[in-house]
Amino acid sequence: MKYTLYVSGIGILTLGVCFTMQSKLGTSPFDALLVGLSKQIGLTVGSWEIITSFIIIFCNACLARKRPAFLGLLTAFVTGVCIDAWLFLLGDIVHPTHFVSKVICLASGLLIIGLGSAIYLQAKFAPNPIDFSMLIIRDLTGKSIMFSKTLIYIIFLALAFVFSGPIGVGTVLTVFLGGPILNYFMPLTERMLANAQQPHYRHSL
Repeated sequence: MKYTLYVSGIGILTLGVCFTMQSKLGTSPFDALLVGLSKQIGLTVGSWEIITSFIIIFCNACLARKRPAFLGLLTAFVTGVCIDAWLFLLGDIVHPTHFVSKVICLASGLLIIGLGSAIYLQAKFAPNPIDFSMLIIRDLTGKSIMFSKTLIYIIFLALAFVFSGPIGVGTVLTVFLGGPILNYFMPLTERMLANAQQPHYRHSL
């Protein structure tokens, strides 16, 4: 069950990422960096997901003065492969041209990301290296997790700007609505998982 949640959650999450990328209205700061690197240097977006996560893992290890948490690289690898697969399968299909259709594409992507993230987090397996970064920054600075998250967003946003990543209204909406959408789906997925794990009995007449 854990691995099913893990893979299916990432699969749904990356589908949402694909929708936000195809909307052309801006993606999350981290995804904007990945797209910018892909366009400016080469390689696929998914490849840069793996490469940047590898770098983040070593940065986390240096900051925390611990061994690198290479298990997080598994999540980066699965995420990268899924992003490239969705972009390959839907790149020519999900291609909105009018503003309204772009907004619908972006909104759908944000909702799908929230649902996928909630399912993936239920697995409690191989967390994303960025999540570790937030915890490490929180411990080092003594600030809140919101401060750590904001600082990471600013860093990725600056890097995305340098590499001409897709920054736009979608980026702002991702930053401000990502948390509330995830908080909406978390209890729903928890209840669904609890119901699925309950034994079902047949009652004979």
